[in-house]
Amino acid sequence: MTSDIQKPDMHVDNPLQMPVKFLVVRLSSIGDIVLASPVLRCLKQQVDGAEVHFLTKEQFLPVVKANPYIDRIHIYEGTIRTIRKLRNEGFHYVIDLQNNLRTALFKSRISAIPFSFNKLNTRKWLMVNFKRNMMPDIHLVDRYLDTLKLFDVVNDGKGLDHFIPPEEEVSITDLPQPFHNGYVLFAIGALHNTKRLPAEKICEVCRELNLPVILAGDKNDVATGETVASGCGKLVLNACGRYSINQSASLVRQADVVITHDSGLMHIAAAYKKKIVSVWGNTVPAFGMYPYMPNRESAIFEVGGLSCRPCSKLGFRKCPKKHFRCMNDHDTGEIARYVRKLYTRG
Repeated sequence: MTSDIQKPDMHVDNPLQMPVKFLVVRLSSIGDIVLASPVLRCLKQQVDGAEVHFLTKEQFLPVVKANPYIDRIHIYEGTIRTIRKLRNEGFHYVIDLQNNLRTALFKSRISAIPFSFNKLNTRKWLMVNFKRNMMPDIHLVDRYLDTLKLFDVVNDGKGLDHFIPPEEEVSITDLPQPFHNGYVLFAIGALHNTKRLPAEKICEVCRELNLPVILAGDKNDVATGETVASGCGKLVLNACGRYSINQSASLVRQADVVITHDSGLMHIAAAYKKKIVSVWGNTVPAFGMYPYMPNRESAIFEVGGLSCRPCSKLGFRKCPKKHFRCMNDHDTGEIARYVRKLYTRG
C-alpha cells in the first residue's frame, strides 16, 4: 500500500497566499482519532492558507480517508523511516495529539515548530492509584483544541466529524426484514475486557428490550456476539466481524438508539448526534472521554460507590479484584427501560 494518500483540493487556490503546512499527529486509536476531528476542521477553516496533513497508523486510515478537511494523509511506518519520509516536507508546525516517546523523537528530528497536547498523566495516575480526582472538568476535545490557541483557533461548536465513503454505506434493505423499520445498535466491543459488559449481561439487556438489536464489533467480538444472538432469538442480529469500521459506522448512523461501551463506536455515534446510552466499567467519564455533544437525551450508566474504580486509565484483560463489580453490578433492567424510552420517542 502507498505510504501516503493525496486528498483532493477542497478550497479555492489563492496564488498570493502562501500555504501554512500543519502536520497533525494521532497514531491511534479509532476513538482518539474521531475526537481529533474538530482540530482538523477548525485548522482548515480558521487558519488562512492552512494545508492540513495527518499522520496515523495504516490500520486507522479508514477512519480519516474520507475527511475533506485533510489535504494529505501520511502513514506511520516506524519512527526512523517516518522521519526520513517527512522531514523534507517543509512543515511549519507539528500538532502532536499523541505526545509519547515516539512522537517526541519524531518532533525533535523534523524542522517544524511543535505544539503538544497535555495528557495530564500525573492527574490520571493520582485518580487511578489514590482516587483523587484532580482532572479538569474539560472534555478531551477541548484539551486537543487548546493546542491551537496561539493560532486564534476557537471551538466552532460543531462537534465531531466522521465521514463514510459512499461505497461503504450499508443499506437497511440489505439487513433481515425485522430491522427494516428501525433498530437499536449495541456496540458490544471495546479495546480491553474490563470495559465490556459480560455476554450474559448483554443478553439480559437485549431480552428486556424486546426490540430489533444489531450487535456491532470487530472480529474479536464475533464469539460474544454469537453467544448473545443465540440466546436472544431473531430480534438480535450478530454483525460483529462482518463489516468494516465505516460500514459499522453506517449502521450506527442509521440506528434509532446506540448502546455502547467506552469505545471508538461511542465517539462515532457522538459524531452523528445519536441518542447514546453509554455503559462504563473500569474507566470513568471523568477522564474526559465521554460522548462529546451527542443527542441531548443521551445518558451515561456507571456503577457508583466502588472504591476500586477507576482501576486503570485504559483497562485490563481481567478484573484485578476478580469480582468485576463495575460491570456485573449494572442494573440491566434500568438500562433497557431507558433505551426503550428513547426508542419510542423516535
